[in-house]
Amino acid sequence: MIDVCLVGTAGTVPLPGRALAAALVRIGGAMVLFDCGEGTQVAMRAPGWGFGGLAAICLTHVHADHVAGLPGLLLTLGMSGRTERLEVYGARFTAEVVEALRVMVPRLPYEVRVHELRGGESFELAGARVRTMALKHRAPCLGYRIDLARSRPFLPERAEALGIPRLLWRRLQRGETADFPGGRASPDDVLGPPRRGLSLAYVTDTRPLDGLVDFVRDVDLLICEATHMAPGEEARSAEHDHMHLTDACRIASAAGVRRLWLTHFSQSIVDPLSYQDTARALCAVAEIGRDGLTTTLSFPEG
Repeated sequence: MIDVCLVGTAGTVPLPGRALAAALVRIGGAMVLFDCGEGTQVAMRAPGWGFGGLAAICLTHVHADHVAGLPGLLLTLGMSGRTERLEVYGARFTAEVVEALRVMVPRLPYEVRVHELRGGESFELAGARVRTMALKHRAPCLGYRIDLARSRPFLPERAEALGIPRLLWRRLQRGETADFPGGRASPDDVLGPPRRGLSLAYVTDTRPLDGLVDFVRDVDLLICEATHMAPGEEARSAEHDHMHLTDACRIASAAGVRRLWLTHFSQSIVDPLSYQDTARALCAVAEIGRDGLTTTLSFPEG
């Protein structure tokens, strides 16, 4: 199970009721924050998940609307009693920018460890696999994809038929071989077929580019920028290395995503929700994001 909250939906400039684009993901008891613009430590209080479970911050790039909230959030974590290390992931220049921002909060009761990544690298986080992709923007920028695997079903009737003692069942579920009086059992003897896991992707800021459809293919939820949405603004999006509503919906449809949340709206868009019908006409699973929008991604039955 993965809980997701769209913390903010504004691009470049925060507005009343529209915080800068960020998303909070919770897997078990661990949380991952994607992007941290000005005021994020306030906006991320909306779901009521607290701060204690924050395991990592994944930054797409170092433009101010995606990183300027770091000093405030780091200070909030310190004042909340945090002592465990905080992992920060990002593209090139992340370490330099975080070091500069730390001047405002030089003394913290915990370590901040920065990992600079190139597109294509992956890492383990909160029991899930996180993959990255280099995006096309004015600064080095990363898209992120989280894949949470699901274990194969345990078939107790097979274990009983093979005479495997119950004390050994858990070892087999963990993927270990088990010896017992009269035989040996491997996980394949008592586990059913592989089951589909859960996945989500966070993509902003970028132009459409080769490989992006494959990167987000079949995800349960794609959170994607739609900085401009009005007809005729496609050229403006291209000029500023962003995506238009039509770009995001086209990519989501081609990738077969199960849900699409649109975000990172320009301040020129007075009412993003007024584009809901337009988005649905382009992509049946599209939803205009709003601050505080929350969902739970659950494993399919079976």
